[in-house]
Order: sequence, then structure tokens, then C-alpha cells
Amino acid sequence: MRIGKLVKSNSHVDYVCQVYGPGEVEKPPAPAAYALGAFVRVPLEGGGNLVGLVHDTVLLNPDFGSLGPRLSPAPDLAVFSPDYLAEQATLVGIIAVGMIDPGGAVTQGLPPLAAQIDSLVERMDDDAVRAFHRAPDGGVRLEYAPLLLALGGPLARHLLLRLVDRLAALFPDQAAPLAVLRGELAWQAVVGPVGGGS
Repeated sequence: MRIGKLVKSNSHVDYVCQVYGPGEVEKPPAPAAYALGAFVRVPLEGGGNLVGLVHDTVLLNPDFGSLGPRLSPAPDLAVFSPDYLAEQATLVGIIAVGMIDPGGAVTQGLPPLAAQIDSLVERMDDDAVRAFHRAPDGGVRLEYAPLLLALGGPLARHLLLRLVDRLAALFPDQAAPLAVLRGELAWQAVVGPVGGGS
């Protein structure tokens, strides 16, 4: 499912996607499609896909804080000034956590290639998420975890906790090692802010 397009990057791994709104596509995505922790893919020039993770949401409303009434009430704006509606937007931050090359080989961690402006952003289904995380020995790989934690911020560990829970549901045979990882992350999420560590 397409959720939007890239409109900006803050770094080699941190992108901003503008979510499709009413009038831009026939059926705009539901909020669950770009929820915190959703895996997405972005086609790369030359083939393959960048794999990313929704890590933040920003609501953009240029009308906020404006003084005085508008000349037209809100319902009339859709008829007389439809471009006004396009000024409001939902933006989601996407962290690139790896890539899939044209042959299907998976690389996790810092991707060597960058996406382009206006590239489509699609939500990955469970099968695609499973394939991205399946290790050659049949286990689960989470090689991008240090990259996610290095970004810091109050959401990083909690986001990783959410991912571990999702992977435990997708890989029930790996529940025991994922439970150990979850316990360590939960401890760090509580102690890190108290101790001042990253």
C-alpha cells in the first residue's frame, strides 16, 4: 500500500514522507498504515528498495496561530479554495534500516544508497517484514538495532521494544531469544533516562 512520497531528508538515513491526503489519491491511507514502527520500502534508482521504519509523526497546519477570521468558512474552502486544504499535511519521519537489492538480497544497517525526492513510500506487509528479518540460519536478524539506538531521543528504545514485540509475533519459534532482548531493552528504557545515559 502506498502511503505517500519523500519530500525531504535530514541525513543519509533520516527521511520525511508526506502522507497522501484527501484528493491526492483515490483512497488515502488509514493512520494504521503509517503508525509508529511501521516498516516501509522506497524504490531506489537502478532497482531494489530502501527499507525504512516510521519513527516520528508531525502534523503540519499553517493556519495554526493565525489571527482573525478567514473570509470563507471552512466548508466553503473546499469549493472556492481547494489548494488551501493541501497546505495541511501529515509528515512521518522514516529511518532507513537497510536495503533489498534487485536480486532480493537483504542488507541491514547503514544502507550504501540514498533515496530520491518524490520517491514513493509503500508499507511492507508481514511477509516482506519477515523476509527482511530472516537470518540465513532461520533465526531473526536485527543488525540495525545499534543504528536505531544511536539516533537517541526518547522514542528510540521504546520503538525498538515495539519492534521486538512485532518480531516475536512474526517469528514465534524465536520467542525465547527475543524475550531476552526485550528484557534488556525494557531495563535500559527505564534506567537510561534516570541515569542520564544514552
